[in-house]
Amino acid sequence: MGQKDREWFNDEEFWGQFAPVMFAETHWQEVSQVADGIIEMACQQAFENQPKAGLKALDLCCGFGRISAELARRGLAVTGVDITKSYLQTAKEEAAYENLDIEYIHADARTFQRPDFFDLVVNLYISFGYFENQDEDILLLQNIYKSLRPGGIFIIETLGKEIAARDFIKGDCFERAGFNVFTEYEILDSWTRLKNNWTLVKDGKKIKKTFSQHLYSASELQRLMLETGFAEIKTYGDWDKSPYDHRAAKLIMLGKKGLK
Repeated sequence: MGQKDREWFNDEEFWGQFAPVMFAETHWQEVSQVADGIIEMACQQAFENQPKAGLKALDLCCGFGRISAELARRGLAVTGVDITKSYLQTAKEEAAYENLDIEYIHADARTFQRPDFFDLVVNLYISFGYFENQDEDILLLQNIYKSLRPGGIFIIETLGKEIAARDFIKGDCFERAGFNVFTEYEILDSWTRLKNNWTLVKDGKKIKKTFSQHLYSASELQRLMLETGFAEIKTYGDWDKSPYDHRAAKLIMLGKKGLK
């Protein structure tokens, strides 16, 4: 078994066990708002005078296809890529039920490329920064850049280091989806990484998982984007385009691939 096969996010059993807890109902309720924000941001920056229907969009780390499906409903030609087969199967079934023409691909974001193809790429719901080596975060950004056509837009939503510091707690306990959930958090390497310890308890059975995420401030992520080649970078604190300041709910960053 190779190194990549042993990585925590390659564990299908983990995603099956933790899905009801990690993907709360609020994630489904906000889908329309998120899609509105994506389209408004992208069109303001690049596609204002183009018809939205037919724009080619990539939902990278698409999971169950929440955003993939919503963008497809709005007429975009959507491709969803994820490493978890069970999630992709659910996404395919939902798309078939709604008769949505979405291409779903099982692939690792570190290797997936479709050069000069997509008008829009999104990476959402804090799915960035979980690789063991930070160089692989850069590789992911490079793959995205290569997959965009000239003039295309990339939008990332992640956990900003500033927000992580502002809202940091050592742990929490709550009930969700029939589980008692216990979490513990630890800051590592001078605020470089956030370590997560999750324990689910149900019917006397405990399920534990530990993983960590590389944290980026807005300026650090912007630097990575610029070094990758992105230009005209915009930073927001929520999908309503509010500023990324002390009141920000999330870190959203947009970058544009230059014209050849």
